[in-house]
Amino acid sequence: MNPDEQPDSTAPAGPLEPRPSRPLGVYVIAVVVGFQALALAAAGIWFTIGSFLLTPHSMASTVFMIVLLFALAAGLSAVAVNAFKGFRWTRSAAFVWQLLMVAIAVPALVNGAAPLGLVLLVPAVATIFFLFTPKVVAFSLRSNEDQAVL
Repeated sequence: MNPDEQPDSTAPAGPLEPRPSRPLGVYVIAVVVGFQALALAAAGIWFTIGSFLLTPHSMASTVFMIVLLFALAAGLSAVAVNAFKGFRWTRSAAFVWQLLMVAIAVPALVNGAAPLGLVLLVPAVATIFFLFTPKVVAFSLRSNEDQAVL
């Protein structure tokens, strides 16, 4: 037998495990976190414009707030994109962020700002729910054919 025709001894013996399809929960998580990232970027733009139009009480705190808003927006954007790809580390980052959204939404609901509280609470609760559904967990714990997914 020709050496080029021999089977590869490094190839796995059995068939490759089929990749699970992307569940609905992954779409929900990516979209909600993506919109939250866009909202933070919009807040950063609003703060930046406001810092030029109005006189801030403290320029240092204004600059810090602008940098913080854009950094959070960039971080959440990375979480949204990589959650869509199925990286497992994004589940913990998305969960912590949604807990912060719940911590902001509940006082808003209690203090009479019901529309704001609901806008913050409903997507956060939906995201938390989908983060722990078995299909989303299985999708994020899969391994890639070439290398393990982080």
